[in-house]
Amino acid sequence: MTQLSEHFSALDWAVFVAYLLATVAIGTLFIKGQRDLNEYFLAGRNIGSVIIAMTVLAALFSGISFLAAPSEGYANGPIFYLVNLAFFVATPVTALVFLPFYYNSRFFTAYQYLEERFSVQLRTLASASFIVRVLLWLAAATYAPALALEQATGMPLWFTILCTGVLTTIYTTFGGMRAVIWTDVMQLLVLVGGQVTIVVIALSRVPGGMAQVIELGKQGGRLDLSFSPDPTVRLTLWGLLIGASFMHLVQMATDQVSVQRYLSARSLKVAQRGLWMKLLMTMPVTAVFYGTGLVLYAFYQVHGDPLVAGRIQKADQILPYFVVNELPHGIPGLFIAAIYAASMSTISAGINSLTSASLVDFYQRLWRRPDLSEKNQLNIARWLTFTYGTLVIALAFLVQRLGTLLEATNKIIGLIGGPLVGLFLLGILVRRATARGALIGWLAGLAMTIWICFGTRISFTWYAMSGCLTTMSIGYLVSLFDRAPDLKKQAGLVWANRKPPPRP
Repeated sequence: MTQLSEHFSALDWAVFVAYLLATVAIGTLFIKGQRDLNEYFLAGRNIGSVIIAMTVLAALFSGISFLAAPSEGYANGPIFYLVNLAFFVATPVTALVFLPFYYNSRFFTAYQYLEERFSVQLRTLASASFIVRVLLWLAAATYAPALALEQATGMPLWFTILCTGVLTTIYTTFGGMRAVIWTDVMQLLVLVGGQVTIVVIALSRVPGGMAQVIELGKQGGRLDLSFSPDPTVRLTLWGLLIGASFMHLVQMATDQVSVQRYLSARSLKVAQRGLWMKLLMTMPVTAVFYGTGLVLYAFYQVHGDPLVAGRIQKADQILPYFVVNELPHGIPGLFIAAIYAASMSTISAGINSLTSASLVDFYQRLWRRPDLSEKNQLNIARWLTFTYGTLVIALAFLVQRLGTLLEATNKIIGLIGGPLVGLFLLGILVRRATARGALIGWLAGLAMTIWICFGTRISFTWYAMSGCLTTMSIGYLVSLFDRAPDLKKQAGLVWANRKPPPRP
Protein backbone atom coordinates (compact mmCIF):
# COMPACT_ATOMS: atom_id res chain seq x y z
CA MET A 1 0.00 0.00 0.00
CA THR A 2 2.85 2.39 0.62
CA GLN A 3 3.65 2.69 -3.06
CA LEU A 4 0.16 3.99 -3.72
CA SER A 5 0.71 6.91 -1.37
CA GLU A 6 3.40 8.15 -3.75
CA HIS A 7 0.65 8.88 -6.31
CA PHE A 8 -1.27 10.97 -3.77
CA SER A 9 0.65 14.23 -4.05
CA ALA A 10 0.93 17.25 -1.76
CA LEU A 11 -1.60 19.01 -4.00
CA ASP A 12 -4.02 16.10 -3.53
CA TRP A 13 -3.63 16.35 0.22
CA ALA A 14 -4.27 20.11 0.10
CA VAL A 15 -7.44 19.65 -1.97
CA PHE A 16 -8.54 16.78 0.25
CA VAL A 17 -8.17 18.74 3.50
CA ALA A 18 -9.74 21.91 2.04
CA TYR A 19 -12.79 20.02 0.77
CA LEU A 20 -13.34 18.28 4.10
CA LEU A 21 -13.04 21.57 5.97
CA ALA A 22 -15.62 23.11 3.62
CA THR A 23 -17.98 20.20 4.29
CA VAL A 24 -17.62 20.50 8.05
CA ALA A 25 -18.09 24.28 7.77
CA ILE A 26 -21.38 23.81 5.91
CA GLY A 27 -22.40 21.15 8.41
CA THR A 28 -21.98 23.57 11.30
CA LEU A 29 -23.30 26.68 9.55
CA PHE A 30 -26.86 26.22 10.80
CA ILE A 31 -26.12 25.52 14.46
CA LYS A 32 -27.32 28.92 15.62
CA GLY A 33 -30.79 28.35 14.17
CA GLN A 34 -31.42 25.20 16.22
CA ARG A 35 -33.78 26.23 18.98
CA ASP A 36 -36.19 23.28 19.10
CA LEU A 37 -36.65 19.69 17.89
CA ASN A 38 -38.75 20.76 14.90
CA GLU A 39 -35.75 22.65 13.54
CA TYR A 40 -33.15 20.09 14.62
CA PHE A 41 -34.95 17.07 13.10
CA LEU A 42 -37.17 18.53 10.32
CA ALA A 43 -35.45 21.80 9.28
CA GLY A 44 -38.54 23.75 10.32
CA ARG A 45 -40.67 21.85 7.73
CA ASN A 46 -39.77 24.44 5.11
CA ILE A 47 -37.81 22.62 2.34
CA GLY A 48 -38.79 22.80 -1.36
CA SER A 49 -39.41 19.90 -3.76
CA VAL A 50 -36.16 20.19 -5.79
CA ILE A 51 -34.02 20.05 -2.64
CA ILE A 52 -36.17 17.19 -1.30
CA ALA A 53 -35.50 15.25 -4.51
CA MET A 54 -31.76 15.83 -4.33
CA THR A 55 -31.37 15.06 -0.64
CA VAL A 56 -33.37 11.80 -0.88
CA LEU A 57 -31.31 10.75 -3.89
CA ALA A 58 -28.09 11.65 -2.08
CA ALA A 59 -29.19 9.62 0.94
CA LEU A 60 -29.81 6.49 -1.15
CA PHE A 61 -26.84 6.95 -3.54
CA SER A 62 -23.96 8.32 -1.55
CA GLY A 63 -20.35 7.39 -0.85
CA ILE A 64 -21.31 3.70 -0.70
CA SER A 65 -22.78 3.87 -4.20
CA PHE A 66 -19.75 5.80 -5.44
CA LEU A 67 -17.63 2.73 -4.62
CA ALA A 68 -20.12 -0.16 -4.72
CA ALA A 69 -21.78 0.55 -8.09
CA PRO A 70 -18.53 0.80 -10.12
CA SER A 71 -17.08 -2.23 -8.33
CA GLU A 72 -20.22 -4.22 -9.18
CA GLY A 73 -19.98 -3.12 -12.82
CA TYR A 74 -16.29 -4.03 -12.90
CA ALA A 75 -16.63 -7.44 -11.20
CA ASN A 76 -20.01 -8.63 -12.49
CA GLY A 77 -21.21 -6.12 -15.10
CA PRO A 78 -23.76 -3.29 -14.97
CA ILE A 79 -26.81 -5.58 -14.91
CA PHE A 80 -27.63 -4.52 -11.34
CA TYR A 81 -28.52 -1.13 -12.84
CA LEU A 82 -31.88 -2.68 -13.78
CA VAL A 83 -32.73 -2.63 -10.08
CA ASN A 84 -33.63 1.02 -10.63
CA LEU A 85 -36.61 0.07 -12.80
CA ALA A 86 -38.24 -1.10 -9.58
CA PHE A 87 -38.36 2.56 -8.48
CA PHE A 88 -41.24 2.95 -10.93
CA VAL A 89 -43.18 0.70 -8.56
CA ALA A 90 -41.80 1.88 -5.22
CA THR A 91 -42.11 5.63 -5.94
CA PRO A 92 -45.88 5.82 -6.62
CA VAL A 93 -46.57 3.44 -3.71
CA THR A 94 -44.54 5.67 -1.38
CA ALA A 95 -45.91 8.97 -2.68
CA LEU A 96 -49.58 7.99 -2.94
CA VAL A 97 -50.02 5.34 -0.25
CA PHE A 98 -47.56 6.03 2.58
CA LEU A 99 -46.94 9.79 2.61
CA PRO A 100 -50.56 10.91 3.18
CA PHE A 101 -50.73 8.86 6.38
CA TYR A 102 -47.51 10.41 7.70
CA TYR A 103 -48.62 13.96 6.87
CA ASN A 104 -52.22 13.73 8.12
CA SER A 105 -51.01 13.40 11.70
CA ARG A 106 -47.89 15.61 11.41
CA PHE A 107 -45.66 12.81 12.67
CA PHE A 108 -41.98 13.22 13.57
CA THR A 109 -41.20 9.56 12.81
CA ALA A 110 -42.75 6.90 10.58
CA TYR A 111 -43.23 4.61 13.57
CA GLN A 112 -45.73 6.88 15.28
CA TYR A 113 -48.20 5.58 12.68
CA LEU A 114 -47.85 2.04 14.04
CA GLU A 115 -48.88 3.14 17.54
CA GLU A 116 -51.93 4.93 16.16
CA ARG A 117 -52.89 1.90 14.03
CA PHE A 118 -51.88 -0.98 16.31
CA SER A 119 -50.09 -0.46 19.65
CA VAL A 120 -47.20 1.23 21.37
CA GLN A 121 -45.45 -2.16 21.59
CA LEU A 122 -45.36 -2.48 17.80
CA ARG A 123 -44.18 1.10 17.42
CA THR A 124 -41.36 0.36 19.85
CA LEU A 125 -40.35 -2.89 18.13
CA ALA A 126 -40.45 -1.32 14.65
CA SER A 127 -38.41 1.67 15.73
CA ALA A 128 -35.91 -0.64 17.44
CA SER A 129 -35.55 -2.76 14.28
CA PHE A 130 -34.99 0.42 12.28
CA ILE A 131 -32.26 1.47 14.70
CA VAL A 132 -30.49 -1.89 14.38
CA ARG A 133 -30.71 -1.91 10.58
CA VAL A 134 -29.52 1.67 10.12
CA LEU A 135 -26.66 1.20 12.58
CA LEU A 136 -25.42 -1.66 10.36
CA TRP A 137 -26.04 0.38 7.19
CA LEU A 138 -24.14 3.36 8.60
CA ALA A 139 -21.30 1.05 9.55
CA ALA A 140 -21.03 0.18 5.84
CA ALA A 141 -21.12 3.90 5.00
CA THR A 142 -18.19 4.43 7.37
CA TYR A 143 -16.26 1.49 5.95
CA ALA A 144 -16.61 2.75 2.35
CA PRO A 145 -14.46 5.91 2.58
CA ALA A 146 -12.00 4.14 4.87
CA LEU A 147 -11.48 1.56 2.13
CA ALA A 148 -11.00 4.32 -0.44
CA LEU A 149 -8.45 6.17 1.69
CA GLU A 150 -6.53 3.00 2.47
CA GLN A 151 -6.20 2.31 -1.25
CA ALA A 152 -5.36 5.90 -2.17
CA THR A 153 -3.00 6.97 0.58
CA GLY A 154 -1.72 3.81 2.23
CA MET A 155 -3.20 4.81 5.60
CA PRO A 156 -4.38 1.82 7.67
CA LEU A 157 -8.08 0.93 7.46
CA TRP A 158 -8.57 1.23 11.23
CA PHE A 159 -7.20 4.78 11.24
CA THR A 160 -9.44 6.00 8.41
CA ILE A 161 -12.52 4.39 9.97
CA LEU A 162 -11.83 6.32 13.17
CA CYS A 163 -11.28 9.56 11.22
CA THR A 164 -14.56 9.20 9.34
CA GLY A 165 -16.56 8.35 12.44
CA VAL A 166 -15.07 10.94 14.73
CA LEU A 167 -15.32 13.87 12.31
CA THR A 168 -18.90 12.97 11.38
CA THR A 169 -19.98 12.47 14.97
CA ILE A 170 -18.57 15.85 16.01
CA TYR A 171 -20.35 17.97 13.42
CA THR A 172 -23.55 15.89 13.48
CA THR A 173 -23.82 16.30 17.23
CA PHE A 174 -24.05 20.06 16.77
CA GLY A 175 -25.53 20.21 13.26
CA GLY A 176 -29.19 19.62 12.39
CA MET A 177 -31.40 18.44 9.54
CA ARG A 178 -30.99 21.68 7.58
CA ALA A 179 -27.20 21.24 7.57
CA VAL A 180 -27.60 17.57 6.60
CA ILE A 181 -29.80 18.47 3.63
CA TRP A 182 -27.48 21.12 2.21
CA THR A 183 -24.37 18.96 2.55
CA ASP A 184 -26.33 16.22 0.74
CA VAL A 185 -26.93 18.54 -2.20
CA MET A 186 -23.26 19.54 -2.43
CA GLN A 187 -22.06 15.93 -2.25
CA LEU A 188 -24.48 14.73 -4.93
CA LEU A 189 -23.24 17.32 -7.43
CA VAL A 190 -19.59 16.49 -6.77
CA LEU A 191 -20.09 12.71 -6.90
CA VAL A 192 -21.98 12.70 -10.19
CA GLY A 193 -19.52 15.14 -11.74
CA GLY A 194 -16.66 12.94 -10.54
CA GLN A 195 -18.11 9.79 -12.09
CA VAL A 196 -18.63 11.53 -15.43
CA THR A 197 -15.01 12.74 -15.40
CA ILE A 198 -13.73 9.22 -14.70
CA VAL A 199 -15.79 7.74 -17.56
CA VAL A 200 -14.57 10.35 -20.05
CA ILE A 201 -10.88 9.88 -19.13
CA ALA A 202 -11.07 6.06 -19.08
CA LEU A 203 -12.95 5.93 -22.39
CA SER A 204 -10.35 8.13 -24.06
CA ARG A 205 -7.72 5.48 -23.32
CA VAL A 206 -9.68 2.45 -24.58
CA PRO A 207 -8.97 1.90 -28.31
CA GLY A 208 -12.32 1.78 -30.08
CA GLY A 209 -14.14 3.74 -27.37
CA MET A 210 -17.59 2.69 -26.22
CA ALA A 211 -17.98 0.06 -28.94
CA GLN A 212 -14.88 -1.72 -27.63
CA VAL A 213 -16.13 -1.40 -24.05
CA ILE A 214 -19.34 -3.20 -24.99
CA GLU A 215 -17.47 -5.87 -26.96
CA LEU A 216 -15.08 -6.58 -24.09
CA GLY A 217 -18.03 -6.65 -21.70
CA LYS A 218 -19.75 -9.29 -23.84
CA GLN A 219 -16.58 -11.37 -24.05
CA GLY A 220 -16.16 -11.24 -20.27
CA GLY A 221 -19.79 -12.17 -19.58
CA ARG A 222 -20.43 -8.77 -18.03
CA LEU A 223 -23.60 -8.13 -20.04
CA ASP A 224 -25.34 -11.46 -19.44
CA LEU A 225 -28.82 -11.21 -17.93
CA SER A 226 -30.47 -14.28 -16.44
CA PHE A 227 -34.20 -14.87 -16.97
CA SER A 228 -34.13 -17.92 -14.71
CA PRO A 229 -36.96 -18.28 -12.15
CA ASP A 230 -34.42 -19.89 -9.80
CA PRO A 231 -34.21 -17.64 -6.70
CA THR A 232 -30.70 -18.90 -5.90
CA VAL A 233 -29.26 -17.23 -9.01
CA ARG A 234 -27.49 -14.08 -7.76
CA LEU A 235 -29.08 -11.62 -10.23
CA THR A 236 -32.09 -12.34 -12.43
CA LEU A 237 -34.50 -10.02 -14.22
CA TRP A 238 -37.28 -11.07 -11.83
CA GLY A 239 -35.23 -10.43 -8.73
CA LEU A 240 -34.17 -7.01 -10.01
CA LEU A 241 -37.74 -5.98 -10.87
CA ILE A 242 -39.97 -7.73 -8.34
CA GLY A 243 -37.71 -8.37 -5.37
CA ALA A 244 -36.08 -4.95 -5.66
CA SER A 245 -39.46 -3.18 -5.47
CA PHE A 246 -39.71 -4.34 -1.88
CA MET A 247 -36.07 -3.41 -1.18
CA HIS A 248 -36.78 0.13 -2.39
CA LEU A 249 -39.92 0.35 -0.23
CA VAL A 250 -37.80 -0.42 2.83
CA GLN A 251 -35.68 2.67 2.28
CA MET A 252 -38.25 4.95 0.68
CA ALA A 253 -41.44 4.25 2.63
CA THR A 254 -40.52 3.01 6.13
CA ASP A 255 -36.97 4.25 6.68
CA GLN A 256 -36.78 7.23 9.03
CA VAL A 257 -33.75 8.48 7.07
CA SER A 258 -36.01 9.09 4.04
CA VAL A 259 -39.26 9.81 5.90
CA GLN A 260 -37.56 12.54 7.91
CA ARG A 261 -36.65 14.26 4.64
CA TYR A 262 -40.23 14.05 3.35
CA LEU A 263 -41.57 15.52 6.59
CA SER A 264 -39.19 18.47 6.26
CA ALA A 265 -41.06 19.58 3.11
CA ARG A 266 -43.43 22.54 3.16
CA SER A 267 -46.45 20.35 2.42
CA LEU A 268 -47.57 16.90 1.32
CA LYS A 269 -47.74 18.00 -2.32
CA VAL A 270 -44.19 19.40 -2.17
CA ALA A 271 -42.91 16.11 -0.73
CA GLN A 272 -44.75 14.07 -3.38
CA ARG A 273 -43.44 16.31 -6.15
CA GLY A 274 -39.93 15.87 -4.76
CA LEU A 275 -40.30 12.08 -4.94
CA TRP A 276 -41.34 12.21 -8.62
CA MET A 277 -38.37 14.48 -9.37
CA LYS A 278 -36.08 12.08 -7.56
CA LEU A 279 -37.36 9.24 -9.77
CA LEU A 280 -36.45 11.20 -12.91
CA MET A 281 -32.99 12.00 -11.52
CA THR A 282 -32.28 8.41 -10.46
CA MET A 283 -32.12 6.78 -13.90
CA PRO A 284 -29.36 8.91 -15.50
CA VAL A 285 -27.39 9.26 -12.24
CA THR A 286 -27.24 5.52 -11.58
CA ALA A 287 -26.55 4.79 -15.27
CA VAL A 288 -23.32 6.75 -14.84
CA PHE A 289 -22.49 4.94 -11.57
CA TYR A 290 -22.90 1.40 -12.94
CA GLY A 291 -21.59 2.28 -16.41
CA THR A 292 -18.34 3.47 -14.83
CA GLY A 293 -17.65 -0.08 -13.65
CA LEU A 294 -18.02 -1.54 -17.14
CA VAL A 295 -15.73 1.13 -18.60
CA LEU A 296 -13.10 0.40 -15.92
CA TYR A 297 -13.35 -3.33 -16.67
CA ALA A 298 -12.63 -2.64 -20.35
CA PHE A 299 -9.86 -0.18 -19.47
CA TYR A 300 -8.04 -2.76 -17.36
CA GLN A 301 -8.53 -5.51 -19.94
CA VAL A 302 -6.40 -3.29 -22.17
CA HIS A 303 -3.93 -1.98 -19.56
CA GLY A 304 -3.64 -4.94 -17.17
CA ASP A 305 -6.11 -5.97 -14.45
CA PRO A 306 -4.88 -4.84 -10.98
CA LEU A 307 -7.11 -7.39 -9.20
CA VAL A 308 -5.59 -10.28 -11.17
CA ALA A 309 -2.10 -8.85 -10.65
CA GLY A 310 -2.65 -8.57 -6.89
CA ARG A 311 -2.25 -4.77 -6.75
CA ILE A 312 -5.68 -4.55 -5.11
CA GLN A 313 -7.33 -7.13 -2.85
CA LYS A 314 -11.05 -6.51 -3.52
CA ALA A 315 -13.15 -5.28 -6.43
CA ASP A 316 -14.45 -2.54 -4.10
CA GLN A 317 -11.03 -0.88 -4.40
CA ILE A 318 -11.06 -0.51 -8.21
CA LEU A 319 -12.41 3.05 -8.38
CA PRO A 320 -9.97 4.67 -5.91
CA TYR A 321 -7.13 2.69 -7.56
CA PHE A 322 -8.01 4.20 -10.94
CA VAL A 323 -8.47 7.69 -9.51
CA VAL A 324 -5.11 7.75 -7.75
CA ASN A 325 -3.08 6.08 -10.51
CA GLU A 326 -4.61 7.50 -13.68
CA LEU A 327 -5.88 11.02 -12.99
CA PRO A 328 -3.81 14.25 -12.89
CA HIS A 329 -2.57 15.53 -9.51
CA GLY A 330 -5.20 17.46 -7.59
CA ILE A 331 -8.18 15.56 -9.00
CA PRO A 332 -7.55 12.42 -6.89
CA GLY A 333 -7.58 14.58 -3.77
CA LEU A 334 -10.96 16.01 -4.75
CA PHE A 335 -12.48 12.62 -5.59
CA ILE A 336 -11.23 10.86 -2.48
CA ALA A 337 -12.49 13.78 -0.40
CA ALA A 338 -15.84 13.57 -2.20
CA ILE A 339 -16.19 9.89 -1.30
CA TYR A 340 -15.16 10.64 2.25
CA ALA A 341 -17.43 13.67 2.66
CA ALA A 342 -20.42 12.06 0.95
CA SER A 343 -20.22 9.15 3.35
CA MET A 344 -19.92 11.64 6.20
CA SER A 345 -23.08 13.30 4.93
CA THR A 346 -24.91 9.96 4.83
CA ILE A 347 -23.69 9.01 8.28
CA SER A 348 -24.73 12.43 9.57
CA ALA A 349 -28.25 12.05 8.18
CA GLY A 350 -28.53 8.50 9.49
CA ILE A 351 -27.36 9.37 12.99
CA ASN A 352 -29.76 12.32 13.02
CA SER A 353 -32.60 9.95 12.10
CA LEU A 354 -31.54 7.41 14.73
CA THR A 355 -31.60 10.17 17.31
CA SER A 356 -35.07 11.36 16.27
CA ALA A 357 -36.43 7.80 16.44
CA SER A 358 -34.86 7.22 19.85
CA LEU A 359 -36.00 10.53 21.32
CA VAL A 360 -39.54 10.56 19.89
CA ASP A 361 -40.34 6.83 19.88
CA PHE A 362 -38.64 5.91 23.15
CA TYR A 363 -37.71 8.79 25.44
CA GLN A 364 -40.76 11.00 24.90
CA ARG A 365 -43.13 8.03 24.75
CA LEU A 366 -41.85 5.89 27.63
CA TRP A 367 -40.32 8.51 29.96
CA ARG A 368 -42.62 11.47 29.54
CA ARG A 369 -41.55 14.58 31.42
CA PRO A 370 -43.88 17.50 30.69
CA ASP A 371 -41.54 19.86 32.53
CA LEU A 372 -38.63 19.13 30.17
CA SER A 373 -37.88 22.23 28.08
CA GLU A 374 -37.08 22.23 24.37
CA LYS A 375 -33.52 23.24 25.20
CA ASN A 376 -33.08 20.22 27.49
CA GLN A 377 -34.56 17.90 24.86
CA LEU A 378 -32.15 19.37 22.32
CA ASN A 379 -29.25 18.60 24.65
CA ILE A 380 -30.50 15.02 25.07
CA ALA A 381 -30.68 14.72 21.26
CA ARG A 382 -27.04 15.79 20.98
CA TRP A 383 -25.92 13.25 23.58
CA LEU A 384 -27.82 10.52 21.72
CA THR A 385 -26.17 11.61 18.48
CA PHE A 386 -22.74 11.30 20.06
CA THR A 387 -23.58 7.82 21.39
CA TYR A 388 -24.79 6.57 18.02
CA GLY A 389 -21.71 7.94 16.31
CA THR A 390 -19.56 5.89 18.68
CA LEU A 391 -21.58 2.73 17.96
CA VAL A 392 -21.27 3.23 14.19
CA ILE A 393 -17.48 3.45 14.48
CA ALA A 394 -17.37 0.16 16.41
CA LEU A 395 -19.63 -1.67 13.94
CA ALA A 396 -17.71 -0.40 10.88
CA PHE A 397 -14.91 -2.83 11.69
CA LEU A 398 -17.29 -5.77 11.12
CA VAL A 399 -18.70 -4.75 7.72
CA GLN A 400 -15.97 -6.35 5.62
CA ARG A 401 -17.20 -9.76 6.79
CA LEU A 402 -20.51 -9.35 4.88
CA GLY A 403 -19.14 -9.58 1.32
CA THR A 404 -18.92 -6.72 -1.21
CA LEU A 405 -20.28 -3.30 -0.27
CA LEU A 406 -23.23 -3.75 -2.60
CA GLU A 407 -24.18 -7.13 -1.17
CA ALA A 408 -23.56 -6.05 2.41
CA THR A 409 -25.84 -3.01 2.22
CA ASN A 410 -28.65 -4.87 0.40
CA LYS A 411 -28.49 -7.82 2.80
CA ILE A 412 -28.89 -5.40 5.69
CA ILE A 413 -31.83 -3.68 3.96
CA GLY A 414 -33.70 -6.89 3.15
CA LEU A 415 -32.99 -8.86 6.32
CA ILE A 416 -34.54 -6.41 8.78
CA GLY A 417 -36.45 -4.01 6.52
CA GLY A 418 -38.65 -6.52 4.67
CA PRO A 419 -40.79 -7.49 7.70
CA LEU A 420 -41.08 -3.79 8.58
CA VAL A 421 -42.56 -2.96 5.16
CA GLY A 422 -44.99 -5.85 5.67
CA LEU A 423 -46.04 -4.39 9.01
CA PHE A 424 -46.84 -0.98 7.48
CA LEU A 425 -48.67 -2.45 4.47
CA LEU A 426 -50.67 -4.73 6.75
CA GLY A 427 -51.79 -1.73 8.77
CA ILE A 428 -52.59 0.47 5.78
CA LEU A 429 -54.24 -2.06 3.44
CA VAL A 430 -55.91 -4.61 5.74
CA ARG A 431 -58.70 -3.21 7.90
CA ARG A 432 -59.17 -6.56 9.66
CA ALA A 433 -55.56 -6.63 10.91
CA THR A 434 -55.15 -6.52 14.69
CA ALA A 435 -52.25 -5.61 16.93
CA ARG A 436 -51.70 -9.24 17.99
CA GLY A 437 -51.85 -10.43 14.38
CA ALA A 438 -49.40 -7.73 13.29
CA LEU A 439 -46.94 -8.63 16.06
CA ILE A 440 -46.98 -12.37 15.30
CA GLY A 441 -46.80 -11.63 11.57
CA TRP A 442 -43.75 -9.40 12.08
CA LEU A 443 -41.99 -12.06 14.16
CA ALA A 444 -42.76 -14.68 11.50
CA GLY A 445 -41.44 -12.38 8.76
CA LEU A 446 -38.24 -11.73 10.69
CA ALA A 447 -37.73 -15.45 11.28
CA MET A 448 -38.28 -16.12 7.57
CA THR A 449 -35.67 -13.59 6.41
CA ILE A 450 -33.12 -14.82 8.96
CA TRP A 451 -33.61 -18.41 7.75
CA ILE A 452 -33.37 -17.38 4.08
CA CYS A 453 -30.25 -15.32 4.70
CA PHE A 454 -28.29 -17.83 6.78
CA GLY A 455 -29.91 -21.15 5.90
CA THR A 456 -30.38 -21.01 2.13
CA ARG A 457 -28.61 -19.88 -1.03
CA ILE A 458 -31.48 -17.60 -2.10
CA SER A 459 -30.27 -14.31 -3.62
CA PHE A 460 -30.26 -11.19 -1.46
CA THR A 461 -32.66 -9.54 -3.96
CA TRP A 462 -35.52 -11.66 -2.53
CA TYR A 463 -34.97 -11.06 1.19
CA ALA A 464 -37.21 -8.00 1.55
CA MET A 465 -40.12 -9.47 -0.44
CA SER A 466 -40.03 -12.73 1.52
CA GLY A 467 -40.10 -10.93 4.85
CA CYS A 468 -42.84 -8.54 3.74
CA LEU A 469 -45.24 -11.16 2.34
CA THR A 470 -44.70 -13.50 5.28
CA THR A 471 -45.51 -10.70 7.71
CA MET A 472 -48.67 -9.72 5.84
CA SER A 473 -50.02 -13.24 5.30
CA ILE A 474 -49.34 -14.55 8.82
CA GLY A 475 -50.51 -11.26 10.31
CA TYR A 476 -53.82 -11.44 8.45
CA LEU A 477 -54.46 -15.11 9.31
CA VAL A 478 -53.78 -14.58 13.02
CA SER A 479 -55.99 -11.46 13.03
CA LEU A 480 -58.97 -13.56 11.88
CA PHE A 481 -58.96 -15.26 15.29
CA ASP A 482 -59.14 -11.90 17.10
CA ARG A 483 -62.01 -9.55 17.64
CA ALA A 484 -62.39 -7.19 14.67
CA PRO A 485 -60.95 -3.68 15.27
CA ASP A 486 -63.28 -0.70 15.78
CA LEU A 487 -63.63 0.81 12.29
CA LYS A 488 -64.32 4.28 13.71
CA LYS A 489 -60.91 4.31 15.38
CA GLN A 490 -59.30 3.50 12.03
CA ALA A 491 -60.32 6.79 10.41
CA GLY A 492 -57.29 8.25 8.67
CA LEU A 493 -55.21 5.16 9.39
CA VAL A 494 -56.30 2.59 6.77
CA TRP A 495 -56.65 2.93 3.02
CA ALA A 496 -60.38 2.11 2.96
CA ASN A 497 -61.04 4.83 5.54
CA ARG A 498 -58.17 7.19 4.82
CA LYS A 499 -59.96 10.48 5.38
CA PRO A 500 -58.89 11.64 8.85
CA PRO A 501 -61.56 12.48 11.40
CA PRO A 502 -62.38 16.16 11.90
CA ARG A 503 -60.17 17.82 14.46
CA PRO A 504 -61.91 19.09 17.60
